[in-house]
Amino acid sequence: MGLTKTQIFTDQQNRLASIFRVLANPARIAILEYLSDQQGCICNDIVGEIGLAQPTVSQHLKELKHLGLIQGEISGKKICYCINHQKWMELQQQVQAFFKHSS
Repeated sequence: MGLTKTQIFTDQQNRLASIFRVLANPARIAILEYLSDQQGCICNDIVGEIGLAQPTVSQHLKELKHLGLIQGEISGKKICYCINHQKWMELQQQVQAFFKHSS
């Protein structure tokens, strides 16, 4: 069987593409901006700030959490979301390495 498209690229190229794919949505950028100013908040806080429906915000949070850029901690019946600072540092290093390599 032939190679898949992702197999012809480096792990770094595939990793950055996955990150940029998730970040390519303006709602996710807005969520990340909001979370960066908070110690933590629940989905309904984000819904009130962003103005999207709760199921839509939940789906965006799921994608951001799957990538590891945010983390969620169960607080009672709700999940309190916040930025995963370690992953943000890793992302920053990956993007800087990308721009160093391409210049």
